[in-house]
Amino acid sequence: MTEKTSGGKTAWIFPGQGSQYRGMLRLVDGPHEQVRLDEASEILGYPMRKLLGEDPDNFLDRTEWTQPSLLLVSVLMAERKTREGLALPDYFLGHSLGEYSALVMAGSLSFGEALHAVHLRGKAMQGAVPEGAGLMAAVLGFDREALQAVLEKMPSPAPGEFAGMANINSPGQIVIAGSRQRMLEAIEAVKAAGARKVVPLAVSVPSHTPLMEPAAREMRKVLENIVWKSPASPVISNATASASSEPAELRDRLLRQITSPVLWEDSVREALRLGVDHFVEMGPGSVLAGLGKRISDAVKWEATDVSGKAGGKG
Repeated sequence: MTEKTSGGKTAWIFPGQGSQYRGMLRLVDGPHEQVRLDEASEILGYPMRKLLGEDPDNFLDRTEWTQPSLLLVSVLMAERKTREGLALPDYFLGHSLGEYSALVMAGSLSFGEALHAVHLRGKAMQGAVPEGAGLMAAVLGFDREALQAVLEKMPSPAPGEFAGMANINSPGQIVIAGSRQRMLEAIEAVKAAGARKVVPLAVSVPSHTPLMEPAAREMRKVLENIVWKSPASPVISNATASASSEPAELRDRLLRQITSPVLWEDSVREALRLGVDHFVEMGPGSVLAGLGKRISDAVKWEATDVSGKAGGKG
């Protein structure tokens, strides 16, 4: 393992759902990775080389398969970097699902248990709300405080209805999510308040909202049966935008993440406050590096996927 040469601190960042794309196999198609691919295929009961390659069954479009696929590719890309001599970073961060990849590379979760967990996570999230009953939308060019004020001024929702912030990604890019009818009302209210653009996303699962409470209950059972270890370096959690090395705390924050907003901009700013001046995106695409440049262009942002594919919504 080589020593860090930078005078500052480094952080590895791992992407979440939306960064996947067909043909990711070429990012991890080597002899060292074959062992992991075989292991993943055995755990999940499906040939992962097939899914990451041509994907003839269109599994990559299904949340329960998207999530383990992204974790698999992200971890294999990071493991390759360590074999090439890159030292582990001072901090780990992951966007939503990517927090699982961060915890694997930090040594808190085993690869096999994390892969199994995110497969179940995808199923639980998809099953928490009926198909078509939820909606997510990206709000562009609108201040966070102004957006919160608009949502709070809306008339009281009907029982079971909700709309709120789900991903606070960067200045001028926030994702809102909730029940379909309430979201349609929220989108109109946000547009009327002056948002530059509101883009409904091709996702029916209202992730990171209280509507995901059934999924959180399912995942509590899963995560409490996993062996947790102290990480090699602190992990900055989505739910709190703060760093921790305590296994029980990291587990509880991972559970909170399902029903509370992804505080990605805040998490990056916390890393900056802690002295990080070099962020390396470990995974397919480069969406997090792109978001990072909007948060701070005074530090280095690096993507390990140099294919030119920017990934999805992040």
